Amino acid sequence: MSTAATRLEAWEKVTGTARYAGDHHPRALAHAWPVPATVARGDITALRTEAALATPGVLAVLTHRNAPALALPEDGDPTLLVLQSPRIAHRGQVAALVVAETPQDARAGAAAIEITYTAEPHDVVLTEDHPGLYTPETANGGDPAVRERGDFDTAYRQAPVRIDRTYRVGPLHNHPMEPHTATAHWTDGRLTVHDSSQGTTTVQETLAALFGLTPADVLVTSEHVGGGFGSKGTTRPHVVLAAMAARHTGRPVRLALPRAHLTALTGHRAPTLHRIRLGATDHGELTALAHEVTTRSSTVQEFVEQAAVPARIMYTSPHSRTTHRVVRQDVPTPSWMRAPGEAPGMFALESAIDELAEACGTDPVDLRIRNEPALEPDSDRPFSSRHLVECLREGARRFDWPRLRAHGPRQDGRWLLGTGVAASTFPVLVFPSTAEAVALPDGGYLLRTNATDIGTGARTVLAQIAAEALDAPVARVSVDIGRSDLPRASVAGGSSGTSSWGWAVHEACAGLRRALAARGPGPLPAGGVRFRADTTEAVRAGSEFARHAFGAQFAQVAVDADTGEVRVRRLLGVFAAGRILNEHTARSQLTGGMIMGISMALLEHSTMDPEFGDHAERDLASYHVAVNADVPVVEAYWVEERDTRLNPMGSKGIGEIGIVGTAAAVANAVHHATGVRIRTLPVRPELLLPHLPGQPSQMTGAGPHG
Repeated sequence: MSTAATRLEAWEKVTGTARYAGDHHPRALAHAWPVPATVARGDITALRTEAALATPGVLAVLTHRNAPALALPEDGDPTLLVLQSPRIAHRGQVAALVVAETPQDARAGAAAIEITYTAEPHDVVLTEDHPGLYTPETANGGDPAVRERGDFDTAYRQAPVRIDRTYRVGPLHNHPMEPHTATAHWTDGRLTVHDSSQGTTTVQETLAALFGLTPADVLVTSEHVGGGFGSKGTTRPHVVLAAMAARHTGRPVRLALPRAHLTALTGHRAPTLHRIRLGATDHGELTALAHEVTTRSSTVQEFVEQAAVPARIMYTSPHSRTTHRVVRQDVPTPSWMRAPGEAPGMFALESAIDELAEACGTDPVDLRIRNEPALEPDSDRPFSSRHLVECLREGARRFDWPRLRAHGPRQDGRWLLGTGVAASTFPVLVFPSTAEAVALPDGGYLLRTNATDIGTGARTVLAQIAAEALDAPVARVSVDIGRSDLPRASVAGGSSGTSSWGWAVHEACAGLRRALAARGPGPLPAGGVRFRADTTEAVRAGSEFARHAFGAQFAQVAVDADTGEVRVRRLLGVFAAGRILNEHTARSQLTGGMIMGISMALLEHSTMDPEFGDHAERDLASYHVAVNADVPVVEAYWVEERDTRLNPMGSKGIGEIGIVGTAAAVANAVHHATGVRIRTLPVRPELLLPHLPGQPSQMTGAGPHG
């Protein structure tokens, strides 16, 4: 397998011919614009739509009074029951939808609607002692919410060195470049939707259930996706609204959510409050570890960010406690955002490990290596492969860590320089998928599976996997993906795509190769020769091994002693992520994750306005993400890892592990540069400024908790 194949879709993307959900233009296309609720809790008591309907170009106004009825299945997502009730569960919920000839007409009509509400007192402030907190049964992903091993309280009390710290990660928002868009139309009772989605099979089945159809009566396509980061991993209200509007008007309808509506309608990373207690020997060997997480969800649905789960995997400790508590509040329902659980959880854990290393007078890299477990701590299962120590050592060598740390913090004019390190982990997730391989009469091959390429290069990697299994050049393999009438495949999420789809592709192509060999020489029939594979049984059989990817990130930062501005000067990551199938796309994914980690560490800041019950930062002017000027030299490397216990390719996911340790590495580097420990993300200048040497009030040591 060539490990540096160029993306198959590169030409279409650079020439602008790649079609996204908003690039489909059926005849008589109409446009929709949502009207968001302006209270955080209450009921709609009056709706005046006459002025909107009189607005030039407006075709219809949908409200709970006239919208098509929806049928939610027993295990369905209640956030999709749009325009079904006058009840308002959070600010920004869709209260009405205007359909018009143009987007401008629809927006003007939306502005003309008058809605009266009966507002009720709302609850949106998350605190560690909120009276509504409870312990759920499970967290996201099905992990138990609570796990205890040994006698943590006694072990912690007896430990010579103890760390007891609290960390905070505020709400974070996905903000993909492409807005959440759907173009829907009905023909003879059948629904076709072009959706910006990470999984069209899920959207197909959800829409079929909501509208009382069979899945065969719904076609969903998602040829190209301009980013999602989890926010397009489940069916979202925009696609339901587009289908409702198309049914109501009898015309094709496109709905592209305005960016200001994303925070309320497309999920977000819930805020998490972390208490971490570490007990250790004088030399830094862990004897007790507790990670206790407090988070929130909405009153509509329970979603629990599994932020304490990584602590069950990372370090050896005979006594541990990992817990999650959640409170249901009058806020939009949180959901997946890149590396849910691991990203905020590892910021807290890796910051605390850094504080433990300082308390023990031990190098942070050495302390992590010293606490390397032989088995997965909370399950006692053997790891299928675990090369975290190699990542730490190789990263330290490439980063020149010993030399940089030996001299302590340095200064470059008014810039205070420091270095930091953090480890990272992400589970190897695999889901059942199917694929069909076809040998064509012209000597080519066609691969068919309903995978989704969200910009990761899935088409290319699947073609490589097929070519290797067929012993054929990649150029002879065509790939058909992104359509719900293709063989069923899992969603593009959880860094699981290549492992899940690739397994089915490998099996289909290996089976086709055997079928061709058995058939013997001679021309193929006009329809070709086909072989279909389904990995459901193999995947559900599970594994006796704990399967995870690991990595280590190293950061060098410069902090302006006069302003508190933080600049990342260098970021380096080394990862153990199984067999790397394509060097180009892998490096792109890993560096992209680390860049997102820089955003998380220094820029992404969202606040919940307690009076209005809304996230205040609702666009890219106020919710800052890293741009070119914020991105330094970013280096991504990997160690060779041959793991035969994963799937036929030996691959692990690489889409999310890059973000996991980065925020902690940056924050740890800031502490090394300044002596100030910031325990709340992002690391903002106003948190640092009062404690820097350029200011009247000088301080070193623990710093603020934030």
